[in-house]
Amino acid sequence: MEPMQALSQDHRVIERMLNVLESAVARVQSGAQVRAALFVEAADFIRNFADACHHRKEEEGLFPALEMAGLPRHGGPVGVMLGEHDEGRRFSAALRAAAEKLAAGDAAAAQEVAHSARNYTGLMRQHIMKEDNVLFMMARNVLDPDRQAALSEQFSRIEQEANCREKYLALVDALERELQAKV
Repeated sequence: MEPMQALSQDHRVIERMLNVLESAVARVQSGAQVRAALFVEAADFIRNFADACHHRKEEEGLFPALEMAGLPRHGGPVGVMLGEHDEGRRFSAALRAAAEKLAAGDAAAAQEVAHSARNYTGLMRQHIMKEDNVLFMMARNVLDPDRQAALSEQFSRIEQEANCREKYLALVDALERELQAKV
């Protein structure tokens, strides 16, 4: 599979989790019950699928390839994406901390969870749009077929090392079903 297509497929999975988070936050804020551990599980997904798998593919593979092809890190799209990855890590760490407090029985942490989840989902929706519609198009234009094939192999290795695909696809499926069952 072409590397930018693989990254876009990751984005679709991440967007499904963003939908789960937004739905769960809306329910909490409307007074409905949502299992507190759902937010801890969502934070686990973010850390291990979105970051340790997807962002790792970009940071260890795509971004260096783009730099070697002449796209600058500083002052260019690669630097912007890296900055957003760091910002996402801060938001997801805050989400995890608040979710763990909520799961431990601190009902007041629900507002922190909602705030952190909104920050994360807002950032990631914009980030994904930029990558899908700008960065990946640039990559297709500047990376030759051999470099793209090497990236595809590297992405496969990263997924195997991180063991991130099946487990986290199943988690998204389960959380979607859980929220649909409560409609």
